[in-house]
Amino acid sequence: MVSQSPLTPSSRWPLLRWSISSATLGVPQAAAPIAYALVALSLTGDTSGGAAMILATTVAQVVGAIPITRLGKNLPLATFLRLLIVIRTLALLSIAVLVVCEAAFTWLIVLSAVAGLVNGAAYGTLRAVLSQLASASRLPRALGIAATLNELTFVLAPVAASGLGSIAPVYAVLALALVGAAPALLVPNTGNHPSGGEHHATGSLLKPSILLWLLCAGAGGATVASIEIGSVAMALRFGYEPALAILFTVPLCLTAVAGGIFVSVRNRMATRTIVLAQLTVMAAGSALATAGFSLAATVVGTVLIGCAMAPLSTYYSLILDTLAPPHRRAEVFALMRTANAMGVIFASALLSVVSLSTAQTAVTGLMIAATLAVGIASATTKTSR
Repeated sequence: MVSQSPLTPSSRWPLLRWSISSATLGVPQAAAPIAYALVALSLTGDTSGGAAMILATTVAQVVGAIPITRLGKNLPLATFLRLLIVIRTLALLSIAVLVVCEAAFTWLIVLSAVAGLVNGAAYGTLRAVLSQLASASRLPRALGIAATLNELTFVLAPVAASGLGSIAPVYAVLALALVGAAPALLVPNTGNHPSGGEHHATGSLLKPSILLWLLCAGAGGATVASIEIGSVAMALRFGYEPALAILFTVPLCLTAVAGGIFVSVRNRMATRTIVLAQLTVMAAGSALATAGFSLAATVVGTVLIGCAMAPLSTYYSLILDTLAPPHRRAEVFALMRTANAMGVIFASALLSVVSLSTAQTAVTGLMIAATLAVGIASATTKTSR
């Protein structure tokens, strides 16, 4: 790792470039639900095709995360990331071309899967770049800033996609392709260190200490997704118009941004006790949102979830950084992204086949299980000491 104490202009610039790369890397994922739905509506008269494209993207991300990350083990991290971004950008630009040509929709689904295939590996590689750019003392702040920018991306990108898509759906696809290509230009070089180092990627990474935090990442992803995806159903449950789903999503995003700012200002890795408290807050928020006692109580539940999002995701990233073999960090960070995606798939699948209350109850149960697992692991560690 780089160990630079005070931040000089020369040391700030690579971190700034990394932060912008991190924010723009997620633009295609943030804008795709709106952009793809508008594309499907224009070509088929139904938005369900957009959901199929998103499903293909997400499943491909889960399937490709580790195998593709391993393919780049002999390449420098920045070089490998640029290659992944080029592949994704070409796939997205091809979607735009096929939209203009009004090609068969099946090809759009295939290309969206190709674009998604590299997402997990790209995230893991970009996060591994940060470990080479910043010392351990500067990682919490960098990750807090990244979490804040990520939330802003997921707020602003769908709005931009909606605005451009209202002119022509192809413009929304072009925008997410071009903005999403920015990391290829901005990611800082970290020297000629291959992503896999000189070591061979042998042995399983799924050790209990790593699995514990992957479980937490998946549970957190499911909890947040149950609010974001279920927000329309939640508004209808209280007798409001679907558009008032923002009563739940906006507080969630705003508190998540506030949490990211808090992590950046604090710039310290949380203790296990604090992490357990944050997990309890998220589980309590999920339970409150699930119970649906009243609109106010449900909004409070979403606020509790949002407050814990950024601190917890930052801690997962930091603890996995210490648990991962140095030459396999990119794989571990890709696994973290995959765990989060699987949580989203779990929540969205439940919401599509069972009632809102049943789905949210199951997600809350998963969140409580993850919290208990951390509590038991912490107690066991203290006893062994």
